[in-house]
Amino acid sequence: MDDKRLRQRCEARLRKLNLPDPFDAQSFCEMLGEQRGRPILLHPVAGAEGACGVWVSVPSADLIFYEQDTSPLHQEHIILHEVSHLLCGHEPVPVSQHEISQLLFPDFNLETVRLVLPRGGYSTVEEREAEVLASLMLERVAARSPLHTSPRKTGRDEVLHRLAASLQADRGES
Repeated sequence: MDDKRLRQRCEARLRKLNLPDPFDAQSFCEMLGEQRGRPILLHPVAGAEGACGVWVSVPSADLIFYEQDTSPLHQEHIILHEVSHLLCGHEPVPVSQHEISQLLFPDFNLETVRLVLPRGGYSTVEEREAEVLASLMLERVAARSPLHTSPRKTGRDEVLHRLAASLQADRGES
């Protein structure tokens, strides 16, 4: 599938989504889970070398595991990428019951995380589709709310705003 057609498909999916305002991945997953009648549960994991996230389907819920040792914006993108697999109708990564139980418990074996997260259960087209849809969701959210940007940009903008306000105050402007 060419990039233009892939983007058009993802934009069509995005038009059907109701993204919460203000946006955060947790509330979006809760809302989507309610709409689907099947919860989406988020689980941060540490030490996922290589891959950053995985979507696993169990009988009672959809589980999304994502790297906890990265920036909040990157975590959100990882979560939206995995949710995009779900929204696009892709099949979840196959994981054994033993691996799932180890991922769900706080004292799980780090080797299991390293074994499960790097698995590639999607075709290249499915990965591209999930990445495009996740990026489009973040674009829409950023366009709607300028505060929903990377922490570095927000911090820089805040400093510039305070600096401009103090300069205006020094000149007697308000």
